[in-house]
Amino acid sequence: MKFHLISLAAALALPLAANALAAQTDSADKHVQAKTAAAKPHHAAKPPAAKASAAKKTAAAKASAARKAAPAKNKKKTPDKTAKAVAPAASEPNLTEAELAISRNIQTGTIQCELGASVTVTPDDKHPGYFQLASGKRRYHMHPVESRTGAIRMEDPAAGALWLQLGSKSMLMDQKLGQRLADECVTPRQREYAAQLSAHPAPSLLAQPKH
Repeated sequence: MKFHLISLAAALALPLAANALAAQTDSADKHVQAKTAAAKPHHAAKPPAAKASAAKKTAAAKASAARKAAPAKNKKKTPDKTAKAVAPAASEPNLTEAELAISRNIQTGTIQCELGASVTVTPDDKHPGYFQLASGKRRYHMHPVESRTGAIRMEDPAAGALWLQLGSKSMLMDQKLGQRLADECVTPRQREYAAQLSAHPAPSLLAQPKH
């Protein structure tokens, strides 16, 4: 009988002891969790102003890095002092000895023409045998050409202009339009020649020889 009573008491005591142990374990776990939470550092949230300032600094740093990494553009090249200048009239044809001889007989200076016009003929010092010819707003770069008639001719092939120098006068012509741009242009030398020719006219080819 005593054995049964002891067994019954033991059976009742085991559940109670298990519940008490479970309660103690649960309390211990909560205590550990509370300590762990207290031990973790508390990070305060950054205010909006601090976040905006940090974002601006980051953007500025990225922009500076991009500028440094980008290749330099539109840098002026240092001129090469050893480079030779290209002649402005490199395409002009070279003159022959006969054309150079004709150029020595070209009359230069400002030449008065009819109707108040004038033509200025200036030697081109950079290109022997060539001449700058100006009349009003027109500008030509001319060189002498050989002529079968014996008249002195200068041409600007690109502009189609012709300067014809005769013994007593000169004229400027537009060969493309077939027009005279300036006529009766007379230098002092040509005026003197015309006066001599008037005083001593050349004999007519139709005149009968005297016997």
